[in-house]
Amino acid sequence: MIQVLSDNIISPLGVTTRENYANVKSGVSMGKRHKFVFDLPEPFFGSLLDWSLIDELVEREVAPLIRLTRFEQIILLSAKRAVEAAGIDPRSPEVLFVLSTTKGNVSLLEDAGRFEPDRVHLWRSAQILGNYFGNPNEVVVVSNACISGVAAQLLAFDLMRMRGYRYAVVVGGDILGKFVVSGFQSFKALSATRCKPFDEDREGLNLGEAAATMVFEQVMDSSSLLSNSFVWRGGGNRNDANHISGPSRTGEGLYNATMMATKGVDKDDIAFICAHGTATRYNDDMESWAISRAGLSEVPTFSLKGYYGHTLGAAGLLECILSISALSDGCVLPTLGYDKYGVAQPMTVCDHLTRTDKDCFLKLISGFGGSNAAICYGKI
Repeated sequence: MIQVLSDNIISPLGVTTRENYANVKSGVSMGKRHKFVFDLPEPFFGSLLDWSLIDELVEREVAPLIRLTRFEQIILLSAKRAVEAAGIDPRSPEVLFVLSTTKGNVSLLEDAGRFEPDRVHLWRSAQILGNYFGNPNEVVVVSNACISGVAAQLLAFDLMRMRGYRYAVVVGGDILGKFVVSGFQSFKALSATRCKPFDEDREGLNLGEAAATMVFEQVMDSSSLLSNSFVWRGGGNRNDANHISGPSRTGEGLYNATMMATKGVDKDDIAFICAHGTATRYNDDMESWAISRAGLSEVPTFSLKGYYGHTLGAAGLLECILSISALSDGCVLPTLGYDKYGVAQPMTVCDHLTRTDKDCFLKLISGFGGSNAAICYGKI
């Protein structure tokens, strides 16, 4: 069995999981329209970190021996807080580190000369992470489009079981810059206002910056489980091989990943589905197909993109952490921005805060290249 020991979120809504959950539960979002940011000629709606605060926290808590990029700052800060909360020794060979990101230090391509050339590479970011904690193992990098955060968790579990690691620290993060934002603008995928997941009038997604970390422990018997912890119930990755940026119109990959994640799980025990919910036309329709085909149309479903925007490599971790917080609180969160039902197949979009006494949740996520993943966690 694999249990969650600790977690952390660094985002515009707070620098602890508790702050983030409290703000989401209260309906707070830091998303706004940004003009003349990153030297972009076109404005965009997104959620940006307060870098003066991050600089202060990193100097005080991380005390790095080398100058860090902004991306490195947030992944180290988040991972350090989660590791300390878990009470584990990160120098132990029993600890595996996994890094999830879609872009890493790609912004250095726009600002050559400030850091050594190899800092743009993901292997170097992983090396900096491992060296900071004095971990003797090779840090594994997962960069699989938007499913990276969930894919990293599933890979960590496989490696824990195959190689005998007792602990895994999975950290994910991404920051925004000219390269990232202009790329989504070139797809005509961004909304000029707050995104509206699953809504008839949705116009596209928002982007956001964040880092998030989950620390896991592999336990051999139930006596080692913490009374208030969550355990991994199932998960899977499936590629629908449909298009470089467009999902299967019938949710083929996500449906199959969902069936893997819920194998052996009583559907009546699922409190909610935390969907990918990007508020793009094709993604939301595809998710409705997958949810409907899996027989989960009546399960309350929400998206967190209205609060944070799409946080890329952090999304799969951040949204699992907030789902754990919500289920611990006995709550199903509302979909900020949703007003009028507008997807192809039946599903139950949660539009207000409700209570639940059920035991587990399902997280869905999809990405470019036909990638799809699903993961299920449950209470002890």
